Amino acid sequence: MTTELHVALLRGINVGTAKRVAMADLRKMMGDLGYTDVRTVLNSGNVVFRASPGAGAGAAALIEETLVLKLGVAARATVLTAAEFGQIMEQNSLLKEGADPSRLLVAVLADPADLSRLQPLLVQQWDLEGLAAGQRAAYLWCPAGVLASRAAAALGALLGDAVTSRNWSTMHKLSALLNDSSATA
Repeated sequence: MTTELHVALLRGINVGTAKRVAMADLRKMMGDLGYTDVRTVLNSGNVVFRASPGAGAGAAALIEETLVLKLGVAARATVLTAAEFGQIMEQNSLLKEGADPSRLLVAVLADPADLSRLQPLLVQQWDLEGLAAGQRAAYLWCPAGVLASRAAAALGALLGDAVTSRNWSTMHKLSALLNDSSATA
């Protein structure tokens, strides 16, 4: 059977003391669901795996349901193909501003249709901060940090759990793993 690489981004996993999930348990759960070549990145709900082509939305719902049933954690899952993830990486128009990858965020939309809801935020002035959008993600430059970012707060208030964010450093780690998996598959 043909498979393709996917990335699952689980919202809010292991942030503070809430939604604690051991990555070994997460990898086992994903394997039990029939996914292969399962690997996690960092300790915060980033999973690279192989699944049948077109698994996206169905995989996200299955992962969310199984997280609750098997691990007792409710978390939104956004599943992307490696190609979709690569497109998100390529569309970041804030790279020139983001010298510190920990202050450059990528807010991945669970539903690309939510991009239209971002339009009012995209036309606002954010002082030293930056906000831009691609086809499946918003990009935020937060020079004073994420917690002090007005743009990040506005995006979170607008989209709630329909978006999950990763810093640029984490995105690069996921990209490297996807590229390494592509070479060895």
